[in-house]
Amino acid sequence: MNDIRRTILWVIFGFSLVLLWDQWQVYNGRKPTFMPSAQVAHEDAKKQPVAPAAANGSDVPAAAGNAAAAPGVPVQAASAPASLKVEVKTDVFKAVINSDGGTLSRLELLQYLDQTNQHGLVEWFKRLIGQPVPTDEVRPVTLMEDGSPATRYVAQTGLLNPDDKGPHFPTHLTPMRLKDGPLTLADGKDVLEVTFESEPQGGLKYVKTYVFNRGDYSIRVKHQVVNVSDQARDAQLYLQLVRHGTVPGTTMFGTNTFTGPAFYTEEKKFHKVTFEDIAKKKAEVPPAADNGWVAMVQHYFASAWLLNVPGSEKVKREFRVADLGNNLYSAAMVLHLPQVAPGGTQTVESNLFAGPEEEKKLEALAPGLDLVKDYGIFAIISKPLYWLLDQLHKILGNWGWAIVALVVLLKAAFYWLNAKAYASMAKMKAINPKIMEMRERLKDKPQEMQQEMMRIYREEKVNPMGGCFPILIQIPVFIALYWVLLSSVEMRHAPWILWIRDLSAPDPWFILPVIMTATSLVQTWLNPTPPDPMQAKLMWIMPLAFSVMFIFFPAGLVLYWITNNVLSIAQQWFINKRLGVLGTK
Repeated sequence: MNDIRRTILWVIFGFSLVLLWDQWQVYNGRKPTFMPSAQVAHEDAKKQPVAPAAANGSDVPAAAGNAAAAPGVPVQAASAPASLKVEVKTDVFKAVINSDGGTLSRLELLQYLDQTNQHGLVEWFKRLIGQPVPTDEVRPVTLMEDGSPATRYVAQTGLLNPDDKGPHFPTHLTPMRLKDGPLTLADGKDVLEVTFESEPQGGLKYVKTYVFNRGDYSIRVKHQVVNVSDQARDAQLYLQLVRHGTVPGTTMFGTNTFTGPAFYTEEKKFHKVTFEDIAKKKAEVPPAADNGWVAMVQHYFASAWLLNVPGSEKVKREFRVADLGNNLYSAAMVLHLPQVAPGGTQTVESNLFAGPEEEKKLEALAPGLDLVKDYGIFAIISKPLYWLLDQLHKILGNWGWAIVALVVLLKAAFYWLNAKAYASMAKMKAINPKIMEMRERLKDKPQEMQQEMMRIYREEKVNPMGGCFPILIQIPVFIALYWVLLSSVEMRHAPWILWIRDLSAPDPWFILPVIMTATSLVQTWLNPTPPDPMQAKLMWIMPLAFSVMFIFFPAGLVLYWITNNVLSIAQQWFINKRLGVLGTK
């Protein structure tokens, strides 16, 4: 039973480390080591848009009747005039807006770096042996980009005519004119407005104004529909996000942080849609509602079209997704506007959020928007853990020390469970010499050996499984904390001390993994030695083998394990000393 208990613990420990290692590989843009992703790029999709082409032959979106079909991303005709790319800069954004439809075609987040040069041991060794070391270019994160299908990610808007046979209105392909005004947020100014205006098309003129606010990742977008005809017009306004369908691979543990479209309504709440379901035409979107939003989600960052801004009315909206072919997918919110009278103007206020998944700020923007931050299967545990970690950070002012403090609190909360487990291990260590002698004496009589072992356990009042149950209870908490550390953008490029300048990146000098290995070996020494010599050797080999994985783990996660190990060693050493088994084999 003792061997079974120890084997179970090692299997759980090893399996968990393998999963963490595999997921961290994926987070760093590498292929998963074990199970390849079932989510592959949909490269054989049809090349034409889902929405039917317009009757006049121009490739513009039409009013699609299917709720699962969004306004398509047409291929611009070769004869179309060259578009104007307008560069806008604020303290948090560097944006490019295409004059065709006023489309947000590129967005850089200036406060978030895409990569940093760690100047670690690997780079030092390469320089020592004379190998060239490329200098990392420190550049901001590019969230949106109107590039190849492999990288394309844009935010589009336009008007639809609910009457399929009626005239076509301005869309995201319609050329628009930039109104005069500044394009850079000047010092001392808090607001920057950039306005585009289309020529009348189908009797409607579309005016689109981006309002950038200092320090704000939520861009206010004002849509004005002006009826310049002599007849009333019915129109729909679509707000859509188009993104490539490349997502991180999956492991045997399941999907990594979710990548893809997400919707929210008060009735259906938060709802994710995978690119794979869209490609297979199995996607389920929320029914039409007078509330809600649409988003594109990925690790650390998200974008979302929102309507909950002051002055915006509750309007009926439909939610749509579409496979646009060539590995491109769209998620859209189509608004049913009131009829626009001749000479009248209909105004809709919206917000385009495009930035980091900072939970507290997302909660303040819209109901349920904080749910775009993916905590995995233990979200019900992860959210309170993040709240506690955030409170500790407010007190300590450093995310590294907040992680240390969080582990201390968790160890205190589980103190008595751990005490029972360590006491059981200490008792097992105390009777280990008797077990070893008995196994040697009865090694040729396995049945009698088992009976004798159970007799010793009964006489010594030892439960060989006593150390397992308390540890198993804590596994969901540890996994939930893992997701907190890897899902929180606050950890990204957050320094701790000295050489640790990014808690979300591996230790560049491998110091933390070495300390982690040392603490694991000390724990092995404190544990009872298995009767089986092979298992005894394995107990010493496994910490060394797993230490290789810790080299590539984020520093914040390794810091968590080190703190947990040190506290566990202290508690186990105290219990072993109290029971008089310290130093025994």
